Parts: sequence; C-alpha cells; structure tokens
Amino acid sequence: MTDLPRALPQFPTARFSKILAALDKHGINTTDLLTVDATELERRTNVHALDIKRLSAAVLDSLHRDLGALPSREDAKPPPVGSHAPKKSLVELCDAWSTISTLDTTLDASLGGGVPVGYVTEITGESGTGKTQFLLSLLLAVQLPPPYGLSRPALYISTEAPLSTRRLSQMLSSNPLLKSAEIPPTLDNIISTITPDLESQDHILEFQVPVEVERRNIGLIVIDSVAANYRAEFERGTTPHSRGSNMAVRGNELVRLGAHLRRLAQKYNLAVVVANQVADRFSAPLGPVRPTVHHSLPVSTQESPLAARSRQVFEPEGAAEPTYVPPSSPVEVPAPPALLLDHQQRWFSGWGDDPFADYVLKTPSLGLVWSTQVACRIALFRKPVYEVKNRDDDDGPLGVRTAQAQEEDDERLVPTQTGWERWVKIVFAPHTEASGQGLSDAMRFEVTMGGLKALEEAKG
Repeated sequence: MTDLPRALPQFPTARFSKILAALDKHGINTTDLLTVDATELERRTNVHALDIKRLSAAVLDSLHRDLGALPSREDAKPPPVGSHAPKKSLVELCDAWSTISTLDTTLDASLGGGVPVGYVTEITGESGTGKTQFLLSLLLAVQLPPPYGLSRPALYISTEAPLSTRRLSQMLSSNPLLKSAEIPPTLDNIISTITPDLESQDHILEFQVPVEVERRNIGLIVIDSVAANYRAEFERGTTPHSRGSNMAVRGNELVRLGAHLRRLAQKYNLAVVVANQVADRFSAPLGPVRPTVHHSLPVSTQESPLAARSRQVFEPEGAAEPTYVPPSSPVEVPAPPALLLDHQQRWFSGWGDDPFADYVLKTPSLGLVWSTQVACRIALFRKPVYEVKNRDDDDGPLGVRTAQAQEEDDERLVPTQTGWERWVKIVFAPHTEASGQGLSDAMRFEVTMGGLKALEEAKG
C-alpha cells in the first residue's frame, strides 16, 4: 500500500508493517482496503480478515481525525486516573431531562412527556398499527424548539423502504403545531439512508453515523426496522442443526448493537428510536407431550434459558453411568412455571398480560436478548371496527327496520369492516409508569393528515 503514506503521512505504519507488506504484494491500495469486504481481501491476500478489519478501522479513524470530524488524539486523552466527573444534583438532572414530542400533547402526556433523549426507545407492533407514522412525527418534532423538540436535525436509517417524503410534506402542511412554528421543520434537516443487508448496516452504524452526528449535531436517530436484516441473515435457510449456533451469533451481534446505540445516545445526548416487527406466539404443544413426574405442572413449548437449565433429570437407581431411558419413562421434571418464557414475557413483550384479551398474542422480534438492550418499549395495537350493513345497501349502515322486515332480510345482512381502532401502550420505560393490563390504560389514537391524534384525555 504505497499510497498510504501519501494520503496519511502521520499514520503509524510500523504497527501494521507485516500486513501492509502483504497487501502491497497483491496490489491492494487504500481505496480497496476501505471499500472491499474483508473476507474478499482475505481470499486474495491470505491475510486474516480480523487483521484487515483492524487496519481498515485504524485508517478510517485517521482519515476522520485528519478531516476534523473527530478530535485529535491529544484532545481525546482520557482523564487522569482517579479523577471523576462532577456529580450532578437532582435539579441539574431534571433541567437536563428532555423529550421529543409526538406532535400531540395528549399523546405526549400518556407517554410521560414524549420520547426520552439519551435512551434507546423501541416502537413495536403489527403492520398497519402506525409505527412508521409515529417515526415520521418524531423526525419533524425533533426540529422544533423545546419543549417539543431539540432544534436539531434527524437521521433516518431504513432497512426496508425509502423515506416517505410525500407523507412528511403532508404532515408539514396539515399539523397545526408544525404550521405555527416560528421556524418550521424542513425535509432538508432529515438525512436518510437505506441499508439493504446486515453488512452495510453495521458499516453505516459503526463508521458513518458517528461522523454525521458530530458534523450535523444530530438529535434523533431512527432505525426502521431493527429486525429486518437480522431475520434475513440468521433465520432464512437455517437447518435444525445450525439454528442454535446462528441464534448464539445473532445474540452477540444484538448485544453489540445495543451497546453501540446506547453509547451514541448518551455521548451525544440524542434519542435513538427503533421500529421492531412482531411474530405470532404459539404456546400450545405441537406434538406428543413427554410424561413427567409432576403431571399437574403446565407444559409449554417455549422456555427461557434459565428454565432449560433448571430442568432436573433423574437416572434409574443403581445405574453406574447415564443410560438411555425410553421417552415413556417419567424421568424429567420440568422447570417451575415462573421460569417459562410464556409466563415471563407478559412483563416485557406487551402481549399476554391480560387473560381476557380478544386480540392475537404477539412477541416482538429478536427475542429476550434484544429486549434487554432497549430502555423503553412502546407497543402499538389495532383492532377492526365492524358495522352490520344490508348487502344491497351501499349507502351506509343499516337503518331502523321493523321486526318483520328484519326477519325477512336476515340473509342479506353482513358485518362489514368500516375502520380500525388503535392504541399505544407503554410496556416498560425509565421515565414513566408502565400501562396496566391489556389495553385498559392504553391511549387510543388515530392517524390523521397531520400525524397521530389522541382520542381521549390522558389519565392521571
């Protein structure tokens, strides 16, 4: 890599002398190092991909510092050993607390003021519940001055579809809060990009996002959605034998992603909001149930890792070594019901905490590992609204009819869906109390031309 000293004269080449010599032998230049995948370079040069990634990260870091996007190493020296940042008082912490509005004051009140800054917030729900509308509202609200926003631009990272600028323009022209702003938000203050696969997503989040946040003073990072690339990478095409190892690798990747997003939120005092998909929950056994010692305990197909480790297996008395026991033998004692995933996830998934719920139970994608990476989870629900109409009457709902006419026309009366009812529910959050069971304390809302609008008064 003979061009590296010319591009970065201050780069410490001595640390990577062996790697640089091997790359130069195969004609690899600095541009190839930063643009070609590490595994491809490993195939071409026989240099380990991990060493190539370390060199690439060091070169990219030096480029950022040379361009002024990051502070110099002298300015970035850690504080002396034993020194601590001054502790803030309760008043100072309260003064520093800020949120981003949903553009509806009643909805903000039900969410504890809005979306908190300095944390990772997740918006989860089925398709069509309003997740994208929620995110678009935040992209505009963050540009407003306090108490509605931060007077800062936003960064939108999509894994599925491009940013809907037409819908944003519609909200700008229809929402009264946006129209009355002294300096109204603009689409120019929303930076957007698409990450169609996990490799590009990791590169953008690790290298490009910190530079953009520094350069543009970003106040909100939105990822829509966080699950798409992980599900495509780790779940499709897996076999029963490889599924376990894939899930372990995925879990490590999710922990690393969560730590990186939290670091961005805290370091730059911005809000990170991610949309998440949901999956249907299947709790009934799908096959014959193996007999157990305690037949009275419930049997579930879903277990937490702690429950799997808590199962007890008894060997036949007098056996010198573990022996095969036929499936019909009652040798396995299931874990206590409190350790089963179906019992636990009612407190962190948003579904299953109401035994009388009349909607299908769901589970947010990416599982328990990802649930521990977010500070706040907001679940969106929707249910269809039906009206009884005459099959031959397309003008409106069924009018007042006599008993005789009703009896004659029973066969022509059909339930017709006329719309949707939507709710927003706080599953857990660091700044406000969680909603009650089911949808009893959830806030009902609708999607209008101007964005989200609450349909009832905030409780409390």
